[in-house]
Amino acid sequence: MKNIYKVAVLGGGGRTGNFLVNQLLKKGFSIKLLLRNPENFTIQSSKIEIIKGDAIDKEAIVLLLKDCQAVISTIGQRPGEPMVASQATKNVLQVMSEFKIKRYLVLAGLNIDTPFDKKGPKTVLATDWMKTSFPEIQKDRQLTYDLLVSSTVNWTMVRVPFIEFTDEASEVKINLLDCDGDRISALGIADFLIEEMIEERFINQSPFISAI
Repeated sequence: MKNIYKVAVLGGGGRTGNFLVNQLLKKGFSIKLLLRNPENFTIQSSKIEIIKGDAIDKEAIVLLLKDCQAVISTIGQRPGEPMVASQATKNVLQVMSEFKIKRYLVLAGLNIDTPFDKKGPKTVLATDWMKTSFPEIQKDRQLTYDLLVSSTVNWTMVRVPFIEFTDEASEVKINLLDCDGDRISALGIADFLIEEMIEERFINQSPFISAI
């Protein structure tokens, strides 16, 4: 999708989100960030606009998405707090409809299931571990996928294995059926999200990506 110049980012204050913000800046995009604690955010640029608020608050999402052409979420679950992923997505999808924004990318784990998967033993093991260890988070994340499927936006859910927080840029392996690798760098994730936002190779799909 061309003509994207301002991107709304949820989760930009997190570790993966920081890599995404930096890469968006390097590629010349303007960014609107939703942050609960802006005082803790250290990346500075005239191309960043910060909205103080919470993703589960629809009014905050309205402020965030105004004048944007795409939305990327790397939002994570906060320990001991209400589930955030599905409610944030409900809010985002509603506001995208109001503002006629079409492009939405969401970062997720291997544990999300789709009807098209042919997960191998390693991916099945990781999925089952998540379902057993964090059933509420798993349920909430799976609901997020269901919400995307029933929406009218051009969404992509990017599923990743263990994240290494390094600046190492490695070639990325993409597979729609199963995850081919055990890990991926946060930089690799950021670059893929931005490329996919623009190129739209996986509209309404959930690719697995991993480092080769």
